[in-house]
Amino acid sequence: MLFNSVDFAIFLPIVFLLYWYGVNHHLRLQNLLIVAASYFFYGWWDVRFLSLIIISTLADYLIGLALYSEKRLVRRKLLLGISILVNLGILGFFKYYNFFLESFTSAFSLLGTDIQAGSLRIILPVGISFYTFQTLSYTIDIYRGKMEPTRDYIAFSAFVAFFPQLVAGPIERAVNLLPQFYTRRRLSYQNLSAGLKMMLWGLFMKMVVADRLGLYVQEVYGHAGFHSGPTLVVATLFFGFQIYCDFAGYSAIAIGTARLFDFRLMQNFNRPYLAHSFKDFWSRWHISLSSWFRDYLYIPLGGSRKGPGRTNINLMITFMVSGLWHGANWTFIIWGALHGSYLIIEKQFSRWKMPKYLQLITVFVLANFAWIFFRAASLGEAMQIMTRIFSAWNQGFYFGDKGIFFFSLMAIALIMANDMLVEYRPGIRLLNNPSLGVRYASVLVVIIYLIALGVFDNSQFIYFQF
Repeated sequence: MLFNSVDFAIFLPIVFLLYWYGVNHHLRLQNLLIVAASYFFYGWWDVRFLSLIIISTLADYLIGLALYSEKRLVRRKLLLGISILVNLGILGFFKYYNFFLESFTSAFSLLGTDIQAGSLRIILPVGISFYTFQTLSYTIDIYRGKMEPTRDYIAFSAFVAFFPQLVAGPIERAVNLLPQFYTRRRLSYQNLSAGLKMMLWGLFMKMVVADRLGLYVQEVYGHAGFHSGPTLVVATLFFGFQIYCDFAGYSAIAIGTARLFDFRLMQNFNRPYLAHSFKDFWSRWHISLSSWFRDYLYIPLGGSRKGPGRTNINLMITFMVSGLWHGANWTFIIWGALHGSYLIIEKQFSRWKMPKYLQLITVFVLANFAWIFFRAASLGEAMQIMTRIFSAWNQGFYFGDKGIFFFSLMAIALIMANDMLVEYRPGIRLLNNPSLGVRYASVLVVIIYLIALGVFDNSQFIYFQF
């Protein structure tokens, strides 16, 4: 079920009314309703894959209890290994089986040996990369002694499958979200107002900005071999804003939806295109994932504690794994490697001080260059695009539908203006302005834009494929 669909527009009010006016006096029944609603929400895509969520939930619930009562280190490591094996085993099979099989056979072909291995027709379950990491962090934190396990299976199931952030995050930690299922929630005007405004802004980012930009990006990248360098540069920049508004828009809707039920989810985006370094960029972009890899991969590898050389290796491993997390394709691994390289080079030249605006431009340009590999369907297509960007400058410029093109420019300007106001002039707020008139006028303008210029074709969010 998509946030930008009629189905969700019917589903959400029903769950909201049942939650606040049907079972509002019974915390356990509220949690049970969340579990049922979340399973219905997820099963709307394909009910068969509900079994994967249930298996992951039950396994980590039982392993968490066993880890807490077990004092022998060898058995604790064994239990943690089982949790990792179950979660990453399911993720690996559905997401990476064919990728590793094809890479294996290709490697032997280079050595002159042909191996016949048939790939499987595997459907990737929606959101599997997100809820797998979320439940896995629960057992790791219990193993590390950072939290005690819950004995409330309903609350734990609600934590794993919480429908606002089930499919594409934010990837919540149990220490933050799980306790919220133990405490009584209250319906308040503040939560309703804040939640609905976040949802409205998220829908604006998705339907008015991202989906409009996507029309041009799809046309150009879908026929990259026929377009000039300047056209491909603009399409790449458009994709940079498309994926930002698409994913940040999803996160805003998820956080806003959770707020309607009196839950607080972590911030997932913080104006990343205003970053002045790549370290800063990754503290602003997909914060829940970057912090997950920092805490559960980079630091366990040694972080920056074992000298510059080992630090660079740890950074590169972390970002290449992060790239692979995004998709079973070498393009994503190279995208991750590029960002790892950016951070390593940045560390080497940290003593060189550039003006702030040059730092911002450098990060923006290099981050968008890396998006070529993220958007391209294959390495061959990515290389073709880069070749044409640097060579095909005499073929003219493709506007496509000029109305869509110039509106896309206006949409980008609007998003950046909003981000810059929030970043540099936080006192000048629109949707949350202290003045009632300004607030209402801002909400009305966003609604008019959404109705008049939104793309109402139920287009899927980009990160659903990961």
